[in-house]
Amino acid sequence: MHPDAYDRSDEVAIVTGASNGIGRAVTQYLAAANATVIVADVDADGGGETVAAVEDDGGTAEFVRTDVSDATAVSSLVEATMDAHGSVDVLVNNAGGSFDDGNPDRVEEATWNRVIDVNLKGQFLCAREVLPAMVESGGGAMVHVSSVNARLGIGLASYSAAKSGILALSRLVATQYGRHGVRSNAVCPGTIITDASSEKLTTEGPVREEWLDQYPVGRFGRVEDVAAAVSYLTSEAASFVTGTELVVDGGLSAGLDQRLEEMMYGVDDPPTRDGDRER
Repeated sequence: MHPDAYDRSDEVAIVTGASNGIGRAVTQYLAAANATVIVADVDADGGGETVAAVEDDGGTAEFVRTDVSDATAVSSLVEATMDAHGSVDVLVNNAGGSFDDGNPDRVEEATWNRVIDVNLKGQFLCAREVLPAMVESGGGAMVHVSSVNARLGIGLASYSAAKSGILALSRLVATQYGRHGVRSNAVCPGTIITDASSEKLTTEGPVREEWLDQYPVGRFGRVEDVAAAVSYLTSEAASFVTGTELVVDGGLSAGLDQRLEEMMYGVDDPPTRDGDRER
């Protein structure tokens, strides 16, 4: 873990979906910079492990069991945070998942509803409850975790629709609450390897190699890559950054399949100095 470069001694942050993966990494980044982090998740065991990891590093974190798709639970989370600490300075809307999603013709209505509830409705509920607290305390920063699926047609119908909605929600918060000192941005991660990643992506084989070929940097993402982006967007270094999305995808959405580029343009040929080029 690489600690946050900015001191957050007076900040209180809520990170949803923080029992593992990206959420845990974000929690560790913020806590390493002395923020008090509220770990919000339905997974009590994983949440406890996140808190223990933070405390082992000398940081401060607390677990609050929260189902982000339940309005009452989200309200209780924010109320408990305000009662204990007096402010919510940072919200990282990270909780989500694809939950057996698929192509549009194969998605059951129950799957659609669950994916939308956890990913999009959950972020809305958290933003709705946190906004009054942020405004009351003079402002704050939100980061909403979206996905490259919001930018590219690469499968998972419900998930992609939810993640696209998150971008719109983030922009609306930025434009409507900026005058109250609230900044709102989104991050769009590409393929990030976590404990929950498909074995097809973590084991050598044709699927992994084909998918890796889509990434110009030649690797999949790490949770720390996203945590570093979130850390920046919620820091004073990004005080003039709001209403945008930071794509953390190793170049996935920047262009064509790498093999096509190699065949068409010879991108694997070694670069030459100007004097060596054909005229």
